Amino acid sequence: MSQQRTSGRQILPVPDRQHVGVTTYDAKDPDTKFPPIEPLRPPAGAPNVLIVLLDDVGFGASSAFGGPVRMPTAERLAANGLKYNRFHTTALCSPSRQALLTGRNHHSAGMGGITEVATSAPGYSSIRPQSAAPLAEVLKLNGYSTAQFGKCHEVPVWETSPMGPFNQWPTGSGFEHFYGFIGGETNQYAPALYRDTVPVEPPDDPDYHLTVDITDRAIEWIGQQRVLMPDKPFFVYFAPGAAHAPHHVPKEWADKYKGKFDRGWDALREESFARQKKLGVVPQDAELTERPSEIPAWDAMPSDMKPILAREMEVYAGFLEHTDHHVGRLIEALDTLKQLDNTLIYYIIGDNGASAEGSLNGCFNELLVLNGVTGVETPAFLKSRIDQFGTHDAYNHYAVGWAHAMDTPYQWTKQVASHWGGTRNGAIVHWPRAVKAKGQVRSQFHHVIDVAPTILEAAGLPHPTLVNGAAQKPLEGFSMAYSFDDAKAADTHETQYFEMFVNRGIYHKGWTAVTRHSTPWLMGTALPPIDDDVWELYAPGDWTQARNIATEQPEKLHDLQRLFLIEAAKYNVLPLDDRRAERANSDLAGRPVLIKGKTQLLFGTMGRLSENSVLNLKNKSHSVSAQLVVGSEDAEGVIVAQGGKFGGWALYAKGGKPAYCYNFAGIESFKVYGDAVMPAGEHHLRAEFVYDGGGLGKGGAVTLYLDGKKCGEGRVEHTVPMVFSADETCDVGVGTGTAVSDDYPERGNEFTGKVKWVQLDIGTIDESHLVTVEDLYRIAMARQ
Repeated sequence: MSQQRTSGRQILPVPDRQHVGVTTYDAKDPDTKFPPIEPLRPPAGAPNVLIVLLDDVGFGASSAFGGPVRMPTAERLAANGLKYNRFHTTALCSPSRQALLTGRNHHSAGMGGITEVATSAPGYSSIRPQSAAPLAEVLKLNGYSTAQFGKCHEVPVWETSPMGPFNQWPTGSGFEHFYGFIGGETNQYAPALYRDTVPVEPPDDPDYHLTVDITDRAIEWIGQQRVLMPDKPFFVYFAPGAAHAPHHVPKEWADKYKGKFDRGWDALREESFARQKKLGVVPQDAELTERPSEIPAWDAMPSDMKPILAREMEVYAGFLEHTDHHVGRLIEALDTLKQLDNTLIYYIIGDNGASAEGSLNGCFNELLVLNGVTGVETPAFLKSRIDQFGTHDAYNHYAVGWAHAMDTPYQWTKQVASHWGGTRNGAIVHWPRAVKAKGQVRSQFHHVIDVAPTILEAAGLPHPTLVNGAAQKPLEGFSMAYSFDDAKAADTHETQYFEMFVNRGIYHKGWTAVTRHSTPWLMGTALPPIDDDVWELYAPGDWTQARNIATEQPEKLHDLQRLFLIEAAKYNVLPLDDRRAERANSDLAGRPVLIKGKTQLLFGTMGRLSENSVLNLKNKSHSVSAQLVVGSEDAEGVIVAQGGKFGGWALYAKGGKPAYCYNFAGIESFKVYGDAVMPAGEHHLRAEFVYDGGGLGKGGAVTLYLDGKKCGEGRVEHTVPMVFSADETCDVGVGTGTAVSDDYPERGNEFTGKVKWVQLDIGTIDESHLVTVEDLYRIAMARQ
């Protein structure tokens, strides 16, 4: 890298150039000389950059890496670029994204877990250190245009309200524009969207889908950028919510795979493994790992479940192909603008392994699983809804066996950082102007932290020593550029630790030592003492981690265990933390909370309040009060609502009278109607909920009061114990997202009068029930 290209860019922002020379009195004086203003630009030849990061897609899913899901865009880019078959992530969403965008290990960047289980320990706080400036900030301060589209999930939960602070939102992290969602997942048909930091509603279109929307927005932004700033390169980070649950896709895409998975997940693994060898993305002598005993064989599944299970996978496959199709539209736009050859593209097929968080049978409503509600989704229940999987009426996820098959040929799944099934993801690099090799496979070991150093080297930019006044710690990744045109180049990334929920391992010069501490779908089981974990050892020639030789080489295992501890101490992994209830409880975890006390006042213009921004009314007696002004027309519409069609509650007006609805996980709605008309004028409406007690998710009695007089009463037989949704919000005077009650529409449900204020109050709390480890853990894991 030449001194000319990097000079003066170690300190960002680039320091102002001070005028040196004669200062004249009159600008017309011939001695008046100032150099022209030069807009900040990167060094000559710096490419555009596009990172595409898919969600919850394992190594064995994409056709580009031998999987069953057709992904022609991935295949197109790979045919004119490079496939990396030893590229790794962190095994979980927020950590992989933080590592990708900072070039530092996830613990080193403060993201040892998802944001919802942050603790006060530096490696797990979800707070990005000022010493780890994100890539987008570095590129922006060097003259790039920057924009992010899609999923974020890097914002500390206590900073997710409309008041921020916004320093870890995309626009506070170097992106000049953001259009997407900030949580771990969202409804693809009714997402909780933000433009920059302002909430916006998606278009009122029955054919709306988030992936289509963010693709349209990205294409529009790039087109505008090229027209207005043709001499300035761009950095676009495109992160769809796909293929994370809920698996939402138009029916015609799922139907493309009708009957393709009827033979089950065990047969699918064998078929994919054969294709992987044929493609050369695994060596010919690689072994297909055995299915863990914790995952049932396809032949052991009840016959009446198999058509349902097959449909789950058809929907997932359609969802993933649909996503790749729209990534293809983005690629076509670059080609049309004649920018494709000069754009360094990373197409990273998954931020972790495939998700095994949908239970052994899969589910129609993922929120039932995350709330620990069992016995509802029986085979008969699922069969009756088989045609609704993937539609607006479902919030579906597939079975664990499919997740394992999507990670072929490796062991385990997302969350299990100890094994390649949780961390090895296919990656494609495409940059025709600079990479001469085409259609080749690269097998050098690399990690998501290597992307940022690669981009900086490609742009001719140094890693800065000072950003916005904060001294920077070194990048912890290694540039991949050395391997672009040299398939046999020796690895530069020789050592890498892995850790997630105390599933942990170490890679060093081909060797791996690993130990699995927990199982993703067994959240209620007691965990063993950390020191009792059984370690496994795999030799460099064992591509898939199929043959454990720990008993044969105990000294080598000991050396690697010690190396793991050295790396763990270096990068803030310690103390290892397998606590579940404590990490979900903000007080015990040492994490701030936005709302304190037992009362919260909401004004009539407030909305898009995440569950972390609203008083938690679950499992306790409470009241909801509202001060209203009714106009000349009959009162109608939402007064206040939290959640949506898959779980929540709402206080609203129907036919001029007050009404209350409690939606139990989209399964059953309990409604209470008032018998008093609300005439024109100002009124006080209150709903009192007296909780039955005796455990989590119990029922209660609801009483409605209008101007202090009882006007209605009824029962709620079951309540949602832990979480209504990962993305539905609380809104005053209107219901956004999906509708809690079918008494009002999803759009056009604004209250016809005026809501002055709403007050939430927690009453007497029944403390006879204790929150279990399993229950508290679910509320955190619901949003990853």
